[in-house]
Amino acid sequence: MVGITPSIPLLQFLLVFAIGLFGGCDSSSGQPSGPMAPTCTLIDDGFGPDGAVPVQATTVVSGLEVPWGIAFLPNGDMLVTERPGRIRLVRNGALVSQPVAVLSDSNTDEGGLLGIALHPDFETNRLFFLYRTVHASGGSPLNRVERWQLSTDGLSATQERILIEDIPASTYHNGGRLRIGPDGLLYIGTGDSEAPSQSQNLNSPAGKILRVNLDGSVPQDNPVAGNPVYIRGLRNTQGFDWPDPANPSLMWVTDHGPSGEFGRSDHDEVNVARAGDNLGWPDIFGCETEDGLVSPAVSWSTATPPGGAAVYTGSDIPEWQGSLLIGTLGSRHLQRVEIDSDGNLVSNEVYFQGEFGRLRDVQMGPDGHLYVTTSNCDGRGFCPADGDRILRVERDD
Repeated sequence: MVGITPSIPLLQFLLVFAIGLFGGCDSSSGQPSGPMAPTCTLIDDGFGPDGAVPVQATTVVSGLEVPWGIAFLPNGDMLVTERPGRIRLVRNGALVSQPVAVLSDSNTDEGGLLGIALHPDFETNRLFFLYRTVHASGGSPLNRVERWQLSTDGLSATQERILIEDIPASTYHNGGRLRIGPDGLLYIGTGDSEAPSQSQNLNSPAGKILRVNLDGSVPQDNPVAGNPVYIRGLRNTQGFDWPDPANPSLMWVTDHGPSGEFGRSDHDEVNVARAGDNLGWPDIFGCETEDGLVSPAVSWSTATPPGGAAVYTGSDIPEWQGSLLIGTLGSRHLQRVEIDSDGNLVSNEVYFQGEFGRLRDVQMGPDGHLYVTTSNCDGRGFCPADGDRILRVERDD
């Protein structure tokens, strides 16, 4: 098994810094040097031009508190997780006042009730998955993935079983995104829980994308036999999706850049990743390169950082077809990134700059429209009187 020490000695740090300065991205083109180096575009100034496509975002529902994830039910309802520990129901375009369930969570800044995903057979079994922070018996927090069952009327839910326990938790970097992949399996994004070395440790679920069967067991075709780790070397991913459903082993993965670790900062990124890939944290960041590690397709010198992400598959905005749409938190906009089949950045542009504040989850709805949640009541934005919202993005001609 592969691991790294928790701290980097001074000489190693200086070497990594020198590689980043002279051997990573070319200072004029933003591309890595050397014919065999992976392509990486470094955005030195801002986040790209204003978006060229006329679009509008309308409020679907308000009155939420840090809505972290959305699950679209077959009957048109939505289940929404609120980070303080509530599962909410949106029915007929209105927020039901009584929560579906109230969970006792450890809401330690970036922890709490996070991701949600429906079981592929939800219509018959009413099952769904949650990613949440809980207190261990000794009082320290940990993250885990649970399977729940929604009542027939949709107004209550009960925990059915725990799928994965002991995902490291901390005040920051808890990851938390859940998605059902094109292969029908459950994918789980985790953070490094402020222990960067764990991202490289195959024995730790921290700083990874995990892939498990719907009962929590490990698929036989995972990269390492008997191990749920599918992709490693992440700092704090909250968004990923599949550009080609026919190729479930290929994913686009967003990740948060550093905020002071080892003298580094900023450089949030989008990665083109495949099963078994090592995305490099904390050994490389930004457009740095190193043998055996995958550099991102694009990295921004200015911190975004990215929330949820979804590949646009609707027909309402044909110019967006196949692009990755990313909600950003600190920079408060919707980021559109276009990546070609070779993994190269084609374009990137900005929508709704400053209009709706911090943006968290981004998902395609069953109606073919993009849905985005705000995260302005998380203590890092301005919380309006009507709380956080769910927005629907449509063309505006």
